[in-house]
Amino acid sequence: MNFLHKSLSRRTALRSVGATIALPLLDAMAPALSRAAVKPAHRFQTFYVPNGMAMEYWTPEGEGSDFELSPILEPLAPYRDQLTVLSGLKASWNYIHAGASGSFLTGTTRGGTNEIEIIADVSMDQLLARRFAKETQVASLELSLDGPSNAGACTGKLSCSYTHTISWRSAEQPLPMEWNPRAVFEKLFGDSGSTERSVREARLQEHKSILDSVMEKLAGLKQDLGPNDQLRLNEYTDAVRDVERRIQKAEEQRDLELPRMEQPQGIPPIFEDHLELMLDLQLLAFQSDLTRVVSFMLGKEQSARPYPQIGVPEAHHPLSHHDNIPELIAQMSKINRYHTELFSKYLAKLRATPDGDGSLLDHVTILYGSGISNSTRHSPNNLPLLLVGGGAGSLKGGRHLKYANEPSMANLLVTLMDKMGAPVDHVGGSTGELPLDSLAGV
Repeated sequence: MNFLHKSLSRRTALRSVGATIALPLLDAMAPALSRAAVKPAHRFQTFYVPNGMAMEYWTPEGEGSDFELSPILEPLAPYRDQLTVLSGLKASWNYIHAGASGSFLTGTTRGGTNEIEIIADVSMDQLLARRFAKETQVASLELSLDGPSNAGACTGKLSCSYTHTISWRSAEQPLPMEWNPRAVFEKLFGDSGSTERSVREARLQEHKSILDSVMEKLAGLKQDLGPNDQLRLNEYTDAVRDVERRIQKAEEQRDLELPRMEQPQGIPPIFEDHLELMLDLQLLAFQSDLTRVVSFMLGKEQSARPYPQIGVPEAHHPLSHHDNIPELIAQMSKINRYHTELFSKYLAKLRATPDGDGSLLDHVTILYGSGISNSTRHSPNNLPLLLVGGGAGSLKGGRHLKYANEPSMANLLVTLMDKMGAPVDHVGGSTGELPLDSLAGV
């Protein structure tokens, strides 16, 4: 074939294209929303906490707008007007810890039967990622504070996939959660050293030049290829055009001034420092509209992290099996409250970050909670769930909604998809929508 005698061989062309697509900075470049935009973007975030909840300290007294924040929820008092507590929902699949995280965003009604059989459903965050993939540079972020485990059995002889992630691309493809802040930074901004505008522009120009060169050579190759090779090369060309789209969007954000942030060196050894860094990266991703979908696990199910800094030296998971002993439940509640205290600090940063005619907090929907209620029994009933944020005008806060007849949490996922502007018929085993706006008696 004449193709093999071109200055750029087919193998070289495809390798060049592949390398260009893989450039981390290109994956992260995205347009910033103009402050003058008519309708700011609506973001979605999951904030998952493991090992259930001390329900006696979680559930508010009262219903509707006339409710009192419980001891665990008290740290969220400054955001009461953008907070909705949901009571009475049931997990769609409950098999100890596997079903807790495995069904949280998938709504799946079953899982595998052993450590190598992996079955769930497409998770809500990934349904949203498909919807926003053409509008942002990073379709979604999947993050955790615990390292991944993609093999072996972790709970009830089932795959560790169920306890180490809440995000599923397909029924058989769980997504790993990234826990290294450096890797997250590189995905968003490339291996550039910082978020400084001059550095981003230099990298942008460099990658644009590479891409222009590759496209020029691809155009010259096509005329000498056979039908099969042309088809294959067209597939790569389409992928390169998507990178071109990303570059065009990146050029639209040349004037975006981001807070100065140096590239992290790795994982901070202190829990609070690690958490703050990961949350700052998520806020930055939302602020620059690099992504609109983030799934974050404060810890994996069965997390054994102790909290001596708050007077709880016991490992979290063993303590969660408190056998309904009041003293142990009280200790468990300290961990749960500490989590909401840390979450509250993140909400403060969202509220302080301008976005359009409001703040990032006004334009985000955050689903906070756990896939287990009473952890001693691995109970799937009355899950501890919150919705936080203004939802870009789609959420009414300041309420405690109590549902009768144990509707599936999967129904909540369907409703949230609708509020995100991406309606679907079902998520996992859902049976309909969950009323959030017109609950009887509220």
